Amino acid sequence: MERNSFSVLFFLKKTKLLKNGEASVCMRITVNNVRSETNIRKSITPSLWNQAKECSRGKDRKSNDLNKYIEEARIKLYNIHAELKKESLSITATILRDKFFNLEEKEEPKTLIATFQEHNDQCRQLVGKDFALVTVRRYESCKRYLAELIKIKYDKEDLPLKDINGEFIRAFDFYLKTEKECAQNTVIRYMKCLKKITNLSLANEWINKDPFTGIKFHEKEVNREFLTWDELQIITNKKFDLPRIDLVRDIFIFGCFTGLSFIDIKQLTAEHIVKDREGNFWIRKARQKTKNMCNIPLLDIPLAIIEKYKDNPKCQKQNVLLPVPCNQKMNSYLKEISDLCGIHKEISTHTARHSYATSVCLANGVSIENVAKMLGHSNINMTKRYARVLDQSILNDMQKVGNNLFVSDI
Repeated sequence: MERNSFSVLFFLKKTKLLKNGEASVCMRITVNNVRSETNIRKSITPSLWNQAKECSRGKDRKSNDLNKYIEEARIKLYNIHAELKKESLSITATILRDKFFNLEEKEEPKTLIATFQEHNDQCRQLVGKDFALVTVRRYESCKRYLAELIKIKYDKEDLPLKDINGEFIRAFDFYLKTEKECAQNTVIRYMKCLKKITNLSLANEWINKDPFTGIKFHEKEVNREFLTWDELQIITNKKFDLPRIDLVRDIFIFGCFTGLSFIDIKQLTAEHIVKDREGNFWIRKARQKTKNMCNIPLLDIPLAIIEKYKDNPKCQKQNVLLPVPCNQKMNSYLKEISDLCGIHKEISTHTARHSYATSVCLANGVSIENVAKMLGHSNINMTKRYARVLDQSILNDMQKVGNNLFVSDI
């Protein structure tokens, strides 16, 4: 009888860490110097792994569960090997691996819509922590549109993940543009939602190939609206008789002079206001969207707005600095404000952030690097999307050129 050398090794896959910083635990079966490696779908913090003993040195529940799994898996593999040897059957690393997983209850193949729903359910539970509500709603819309496409194109309720390929991705792109009449940038947002699910499937080895391979999408540049300095002054100085309009104007102007997004203004509390050694006040707050820290000097106008609402009942009840209405009401009232001020622009709460970057900062000589820091951007490429070259800036630069030419002619 042929003699089989056989060993089992558990190790970490350190070359590609998971997003939470942990490393996947892998199992290597070797028979006659031929290996078969597989991810056992468990992970651990690399510093806790003891390679010599092939186990976690941690004492927490997760470490204990992992060590128990490894011990039971090793015993199971040796029993499979012994059984095959007893029956004089062929023994290879691949056969052992397949037998090992077939001993467990066979799982139903993962499907797209079911996987998407699991993802969305988790996101729902993390609203206000890791996800904004608008982001979760986008994922839910994406799942609904995918289900509609599958029903129309395949007459099915769902599709196995292994059937999701480049053809399906292109069909979804076409469906969004034709049936749902989505603009290019909206299509890309939905594609990013779908790509997150396919990346998740790749990471869990539910699929073997990325269906987005060779497919590229290009966003169209959008000229986002912002207010000029003169327009900011008009809105700031305008007197409103209705308290609701006056409040919305104040919140909007606060955003124009701090660059905070709507949700970050809504969440602003006293603990986010810091006073430095020179007596200057700063907003130091991690952005809700990216968790990047914003460092923003507080100018006189936003300081006055905070002071104006310090005794507001809603602020005291919710322990916030400003009584911010919902985004829908804000945008609705901002249309009234623009009409009353004679400003013919479609402005929204996000217009304030663009106005801060362009008219308040860049137009007054603030470097784009500092603007990026105050906006909480990871790099200035994101900030450039907010920046606009103003006519006055062009005129000032060209006047300098004209003056230099004039001097040279003399």
